[in-house]
Amino acid sequence: MSSTTLAADHPKPSTLGPMLVIGLLFFIFGFVTWLNGPLITFVKLAFQVEDVYAFLVPFAFYISYLVFSLPASVVLRRTGMKKGMALGLFVMAIGALAFGQFATMRVFSGALVGLFVIGAGLSILQTASNPYISILGPIESAAQRIAIMGICNKFAGILAPIVIGSLVLSGIGDIDAQVQAAATPQAREALLNAFAAKIHAPYLGMGVLLALLAVWILRSSLPEIRPASANSEAPTGHAGSSILGFPHLWLGVLCLFLYVGVEVMAGDAIGTYGAGFHLPLDQTKFFTAFTLGGMLLGYLAGLVLIPRFISQQRYLAVSAVLGVLFSACAYATHGYLSVGFVAALGFANAMMWPAIFPLAINGLGRHTEAGSALLIMGIAGGAVVPQLYAHLKAYFDFQAVFAALMVPCYLYILFYGLRGYRVGLRDGDGASAR
Repeated sequence: MSSTTLAADHPKPSTLGPMLVIGLLFFIFGFVTWLNGPLITFVKLAFQVEDVYAFLVPFAFYISYLVFSLPASVVLRRTGMKKGMALGLFVMAIGALAFGQFATMRVFSGALVGLFVIGAGLSILQTASNPYISILGPIESAAQRIAIMGICNKFAGILAPIVIGSLVLSGIGDIDAQVQAAATPQAREALLNAFAAKIHAPYLGMGVLLALLAVWILRSSLPEIRPASANSEAPTGHAGSSILGFPHLWLGVLCLFLYVGVEVMAGDAIGTYGAGFHLPLDQTKFFTAFTLGGMLLGYLAGLVLIPRFISQQRYLAVSAVLGVLFSACAYATHGYLSVGFVAALGFANAMMWPAIFPLAINGLGRHTEAGSALLIMGIAGGAVVPQLYAHLKAYFDFQAVFAALMVPCYLYILFYGLRGYRVGLRDGDGASAR
């Protein structure tokens, strides 16, 4: 019997409806999140900044998880998960409207604040939705359920760079050439203002849609699940009276931090990586979609294999090994082939979140909301690791920097998949994860 089971007052037939609703939410924050890759390209041109400043796009977005995840857990205790999800959507709507307006005005600091607010809304949304789907059924199949959510998320991620590339970044190579060749500063500013204004309508539409979805969530039949009763507390070698008594959680937080770092590197930094080979801007703007395509394939594989043929933590270990191999191959090759190996990291990364999250919250009981918030804070790795890349590649070979950051991260993830997820749990409790 798993230590984590569905609460008795939520029978199995009721899980399909909630999964459809949560699947829609995963689609939404997948679409919003994976806009960051092409936005780096947009910001470089619209604001005429170097890579270090352009990479403040993912930094502002992901650092908000570090700031807001613990407050989000407090909010969710008061509002419940359903109202919390609606609140997250409302906050995201405000951020989308702010980003669109400030980006159109070419106020860089304001645009970053807009992205920070979007991330704040997502931190609330993810703090609620990830444990919700994890404890909607047995912990052994949590990775499978999250894989279904991941398919929604990554399908949206494939669409995001294509949509923004078509609506906003169309002809960006020609626009960049025109800006560089502008005869006067006034002509140059006019070109940049016209380019920046193309972002307004998409983000205005996104803000309105997010607000409408928030209202729909409030009116939906999505049931409340009480994590403390659904995710029974596992005895550990510690007193268990504090969240400090669950070392497998804290190791999982670091694991998730590093995982999101490599995920963002493979997804958002791939365009900048391709530009290092002097590949055309009109091609690099779509590279994020290739990584997300790899992730979609990885989720489909995980959906078939977990837990029928392989446990979620063993799949995590296999994925980490693939991450090391693909990173090494990206370093050893050049041009489109090297970019292809970076995109292949999407396949390696796909099932890491679905495996890490349920393994880390296993047996937390009444600490589930707080543990979930700590894990969501780990998403800040998406702010830190790409920033390290942006700074270091200014002084060292960009391929060497990429490999030097990625390989150690994957090695730690390998450790967590082999041993870390069991630290502090007694053998009987670890059985539910084996």
